[in-house]
Amino acid sequence: MTSKELLYIGDSLGHEKYFITKCEQLQNELQDPALKELAGSLAQKHRRIYSDLYGLL
Repeated sequence: MTSKELLYIGDSLGHEKYFITKCEQLQNELQDPALKELAGSLAQKHRRIYSDLYGLL
């Protein structure tokens, strides 16, 4: 893997971590059960993406 590809993956990991954090924060702030569930499922989706990206290293 080239250094440029590694940098891209590193940046992508940082973005996914940010998305996970924001989705979890939103999930904790929401009152509507359907929206809470949506935010939780989005957080889980970003955890999977993070895991997949991390697996490339």
